[in-house]
Amino acid sequence: MAADQPVVPLAEGIEHDLSEWEKATAAVLRKTRRLAEDAPDTDVWSALTTTTLDGLSITPLGTADLVADVPETGLPGEAPYTRGSGTADPELEGWDVRGWFTDPATRAEDLTTELENGGNSLWLTVGERGIAADRLAELLEPVFLDLAPVVLDAPEDPVAAAEAFLAVCRDKGVDPHPLTNLGATGTDLDVIVRVATLAKEAGVRGVVVDASALHDQGASDVQELAWSMMVAVTYLRALEAAGLTTDEAAAQLEFRYAATDEQFPTIAKLRAARALWNRVGEMSGIGEEARAQRQHAVTSRPMMARYDSYTNMLRTTVAGFAAGVGGADAITVLPFDEPLGLPTPFSRRIARNTSSLLIHESHVAKVADPAGGAYAVEKFTDDLAMAAWELFAELDGLDELEGVADLDAAAQRLVPLVEAVRNDRALQIAQRRRPITGISEFPNAAETLPERAPYPVAPQVHRYAGEFEQMRDEPMAQPVFLATLGPIAAHTARATFAINLLAAGGIGIGSAGPTADVAEVLDKYLEAGAPPVVCLAGTDAAYGEWGADLVAALRENGASYVVVAGKTDLGQDASAAMGLDALAFLRQMREVLA
Repeated sequence: MAADQPVVPLAEGIEHDLSEWEKATAAVLRKTRRLAEDAPDTDVWSALTTTTLDGLSITPLGTADLVADVPETGLPGEAPYTRGSGTADPELEGWDVRGWFTDPATRAEDLTTELENGGNSLWLTVGERGIAADRLAELLEPVFLDLAPVVLDAPEDPVAAAEAFLAVCRDKGVDPHPLTNLGATGTDLDVIVRVATLAKEAGVRGVVVDASALHDQGASDVQELAWSMMVAVTYLRALEAAGLTTDEAAAQLEFRYAATDEQFPTIAKLRAARALWNRVGEMSGIGEEARAQRQHAVTSRPMMARYDSYTNMLRTTVAGFAAGVGGADAITVLPFDEPLGLPTPFSRRIARNTSSLLIHESHVAKVADPAGGAYAVEKFTDDLAMAAWELFAELDGLDELEGVADLDAAAQRLVPLVEAVRNDRALQIAQRRRPITGISEFPNAAETLPERAPYPVAPQVHRYAGEFEQMRDEPMAQPVFLATLGPIAAHTARATFAINLLAAGGIGIGSAGPTADVAEVLDKYLEAGAPPVVCLAGTDAAYGEWGADLVAALRENGASYVVVAGKTDLGQDASAAMGLDALAFLRQMREVLA
């Protein structure tokens, strides 16, 4: 064993070095053609290392040397709080399962059903986008407000919503649960101060640092983290200027982050957020206990899709798992039909039960910070925190801890950065390097979308599947004829690729099925009415034997545009192969078919 190779103990009495892992991994990658036969085994690192949209690397294997320079993260519930804030409700078995309600027709029994069947708190959208403020008394009448926290979201008039809620508490003669949040957010600092003042008098929180709003516009993890620190520091300064102490101001804040189905980045993001806020607190003179960040994680809206919406259950399950492992105090699993319109009782039940399964059956919440100590997670947590701190410094200027920043100006500085990330992500989705099941991969062309009542005001979300879904919304009337070469076993791989690719763009297929020669394909083509657009699907051997003749025969009989599935040159108009820009290809095909 080479002296310079780190030893990786696999079991008691058994030790291996990294060169053995590299050799075994390289053998697998060579079989799958992801590594050249003459490439050194050490190339497995570059072949398997992934790069995030922030330009950060995630290695395929965590090793001790990765964390040699990573600061100590302490214990759960202790500064720097990387391993957990310790602000969760101690009476709960796991995290706070927070149900989201935005339907103007929400009934009191909907809220009690939520709380009696696994939910712990309520997140109510109040105002033009949801529930009228004057209905709060009616809806909350059967709710024990001293036992169930309520979080308000009232973008149009947070003050009126806060006053209406506190009036309900007074009329019921109860103090609201201390983890209640009156939900002030946005860039109007006068509103933030007014609601925080009301909340402080009531013994609750009043302000939400909603970083998920930037995520909804397509931002990266680093941008979301940096923006949350920028907003939080601005709120902190405004509240101090209004007469609150630094500890009192910090105690008013709850942070909201998005949780995606990329589980390791989500875990690392939530851990990094707590460490970042602790550092801000140190620099701002906040006491150690008050630096513990209260986190609310919401499963990502942009990652969800309208088509094949039941797959959203899988996405939200992974996201909810990651949020729990990452240490979020409260988690909202959004209903799977959220992209379609107002959720139904069934979809809310599935969302609620997702957390119940993770907590009570999968026992995810039994261990504090289960990812802690994993070299790759610790390294990525630190990388995210460092990158976010650097961007935060650019947005805010850490030497300007006295005045109040202009959040609107800071947001404008972020616009080109967010647009760049959106473009990078869109290109990866278009090239199918970042697949979306049911959308860019394995679409159900015959699907009829479930009907849902529309939102009072449509959410402003940049959905990752948006461009594909726009094409699916307007399916092409003219199908493409799939000229399959040879028996099913020979053409099925490329035929399936072509069918899925075209279906992702709302383009139908008529297939020749098993064939033996040019004449048989041509007969089936003519039987189909000689469509002007044809796609060939077969093996390279079949292409070489009779592909060119088939292309010529098809053109002679009415085919004006020929596509070949694969990279073989048969004199076609376009090719469809792995790695192509699927969106650009589909747009071109739709223009041809129009």
